[in-house]
Amino acid sequence: MAADPNLIAALEASVAADSSNTALRGHLAQLLAEAGRHAEALGHAAQVLQIAPDDAVALQVLTTSTAALRPPSPTTQSAPDPDDRLAAAVPDTADELLDQWLDSDALVEVGVDAPGRPGVSFDDIGGMEQVKLRLRVSFLDPLRNPDIAAQFGKRLRGGLMLWGPPGCGKTFMAKALAGELGASFYVVGLNDVLEMWIGKSEQNLHAIFETARANRPCVLFFDEIDAIGQKRTNLRGSGATFRNVVNLFLSELDGAGTDNDGVFVLAATNHPWDVDPALLRPGRFDRSILVLPPDAPARDAILRLHLRGRPVEPIDIGRIVTATDGYSGADLALVCEHATERAMEASIRQGTVRPISQGDLADAVRSVRPSNGAWFETARNFATYSNDDGTYDELIAYLSKKRR
Repeated sequence: MAADPNLIAALEASVAADSSNTALRGHLAQLLAEAGRHAEALGHAAQVLQIAPDDAVALQVLTTSTAALRPPSPTTQSAPDPDDRLAAAVPDTADELLDQWLDSDALVEVGVDAPGRPGVSFDDIGGMEQVKLRLRVSFLDPLRNPDIAAQFGKRLRGGLMLWGPPGCGKTFMAKALAGELGASFYVVGLNDVLEMWIGKSEQNLHAIFETARANRPCVLFFDEIDAIGQKRTNLRGSGATFRNVVNLFLSELDGAGTDNDGVFVLAATNHPWDVDPALLRPGRFDRSILVLPPDAPARDAILRLHLRGRPVEPIDIGRIVTATDGYSGADLALVCEHATERAMEASIRQGTVRPISQGDLADAVRSVRPSNGAWFETARNFATYSNDDGTYDELIAYLSKKRR
């Protein structure tokens, strides 16, 4: 059965609107390969690998589509007669039939893995106190004080969306929240939900929520929620599959006919302006937290984490923290990698270990620029012209303070 052309068309439109979304582009490449459109699949896979060289989906498409497009070798130009292949495949006796059945792989029903335990908590996150405070008030305090919460009619359920520039710790913050709750943690990505078969995406989404209800307390974390729950008004005529998924998502969040107590639904997005407004209404993702680039205490902790276990001279980490204001967590990791490479190169030349120095780190800071400038430019436009309900007030305050 060929891939659903409507789903492919919807994904193509979404990728055109958000060219940096590697999860969306990787899923499109996978469906194009399954539809036999290998040249197009390779093009999208190559773009994903430029950003994420270890992306498993893109690497698989690269292997599959390259093999499909490779011309046959001279020794395979003459294919065997189809009737001969069919005759060889049909067993002559019942014993041969049984042998073939025993040698074949068993059919495995696709299911949803049980959520795991995150193994981290807020203690593992340096700084970011305002974000942690909001999460405590929204989730932790009601759970730890159920009698008081009941007096105020506070039920242990709900949804919260973390949003902000990429690489600033939204996923890690969600894991830490699950650790604080002592809850199971299940990360849901685009590939866990969307499939080309009609109705299969909806089945996947329902199975995910049922798994969470069976393992409560559970934190369901939907990464890149704008890809799964994108605005239905943007889908036009080719987005029937997406519309059905969003509609079911709304039903599952509302808990119609089910009990969602003890199921905490978190989501993360770099593009909150692309999320369907219906997902943000009361009772759904009705609370949102802006996760900005790490503050000074967080940058200090991140730098120390990435330098841990490496030979390092006594350094003034505070100078590096000051010089990296506005850097994302991913940028800081890259700074440490560049400094490590400089020290390692010098060690190889000298034939002895030369520790990472203050100069290595300073040079690395100069070579790595903050990666989220383009995001802030886009976000500024939405904050300036689409802030009637105050959604972007916190972002506007940050931009004003940083004079971006």
